[in-house]
Amino acid sequence: MRSRTEVDLVLALANAGANHSEITRITGISRTTVRSWLRGGTPARAEDEVDMIAALPAAAYAYLLGLYLGDGSIARYPRAWRLRIHCDAGYPGIIGECVRAIRAVRPHNRVSVARRGGEQCVVVQAYSTQWVELFPQHGAGRKHERPIVLADWQRAITHAHPQRLVRGLLHSDGSRFLNPVRHGNRVYTYPRYVFSNRSDDIKVLFCEHLDLLGIAWRRASALNISIARREAVAALDRFVGPKR
Repeated sequence: MRSRTEVDLVLALANAGANHSEITRITGISRTTVRSWLRGGTPARAEDEVDMIAALPAAAYAYLLGLYLGDGSIARYPRAWRLRIHCDAGYPGIIGECVRAIRAVRPHNRVSVARRGGEQCVVVQAYSTQWVELFPQHGAGRKHERPIVLADWQRAITHAHPQRLVRGLLHSDGSRFLNPVRHGNRVYTYPRYVFSNRSDDIKVLFCEHLDLLGIAWRRASALNISIARREAVAALDRFVGPKR
């Protein structure tokens, strides 16, 4: 039996302009079912799914969503789905915050942390039967090759906790650094944030939530969103700050 989350994903992809074949390729749901749902023959949301979403710790979920959209993946295993978040080993604080967020969202599932060989990468992972319902953005292929659209219930959470989503996105695909600027014969350094992602949809989500917070940004390049104004950087420093 298909979940209402899958229905929401199909409808969101259709609203984003995907055709039946593209939706089937992304979701693995048959064209017949997709066609039926887009004609209005969609199942009601299951009561247990409503209860699961209502019980989510919203702030922790918004942060974990940001990490997932940046450096997360979901894979199918025989009895469950596996969520993996790739973290830089140089930032133990972020690794710990990632572990705590997963434990808050799925308190009955074991969370493991493993370093990949000699790489500077730490993988935080957990198995659950409900990851694809909690992250309906999952699909075949890389995130920048498919539409990334928030479900209505996800947007309600992130609009209530925009700081947490922005923090998760910057912890995964962002940086804070000192930018040198020359004034005459003197060079001054100013702090600056940059968010880099190949998905236009994810960059739009990042900017949407900066707008909610009144934080000025600009598109520095096709991949990068820059936050450089003094008041904007100060606002981000209050809830993000340097990676640790």
